[in-house]
Amino acid sequence: MVLAGKVFIVKEEIDIPTISGKLKGYRTEQEFEYGGEKIPLITEIVKLGMTQDSIEGVLSQDYVFTVHHRDGEKAVTKTTESPFTFYKSGERIFLIVLEKKRAANNIANLLSKILFISVGGIVESRIQPETLKKFHEQNPEDTKVIFFDGVNIPNIEKLSLYGSGLANTILYSDYSSRGGIWYMVFKSRKYGIVVGVTRNGVVTAFSEVEPAEFLSYIKTEIIPLIS
Repeated sequence: MVLAGKVFIVKEEIDIPTISGKLKGYRTEQEFEYGGEKIPLITEIVKLGMTQDSIEGVLSQDYVFTVHHRDGEKAVTKTTESPFTFYKSGERIFLIVLEKKRAANNIANLLSKILFISVGGIVESRIQPETLKKFHEQNPEDTKVIFFDGVNIPNIEKLSLYGSGLANTILYSDYSSRGGIWYMVFKSRKYGIVVGVTRNGVVTAFSEVEPAEFLSYIKTEIIPLIS
């Protein structure tokens, strides 16, 4: 099972205890009307726990979707649970959301509203192309896939390379001179898992891994790459 996450940076000045205090007990309820029936939809933060350098919790959200039935369409409520962590590293606080990109973005904006009243207090992280290039060239045999963007070729947005020994190929040198690394898939030596990472902090585990270990991996190996 593929496990995905995204790393953000808390832009506004705040500390871990204050974040915990603002998130604790958060709960909202909205009504969705369908076929004359009012369906309560709850969004709340649950399973909140704090350590010296982090806060872990789960954002629980209700959604309504319709299903076809022989008697007509029916409204069905679904609850999603999205784990998140605020993690202090050095002078910066990062937000890690264990969800796919679009859902993670929405959750980051919601958490920004809870903490800072408006969006923009939590922003996307950035890994410089030169950092990914250096990371790859230090462990070239562990890289499986590389995508380059900004290649300055008309009608071509990205170029890709697959296979081992990428750093020793003429194509790698050519693509590196034309653009920057946008996405890489590689194997972590310490954790033994195959992972993909983009420059804007999207991390995907292609190996079987538990969420707690995946979170540990992100803290240990991805966050140090972020500029």
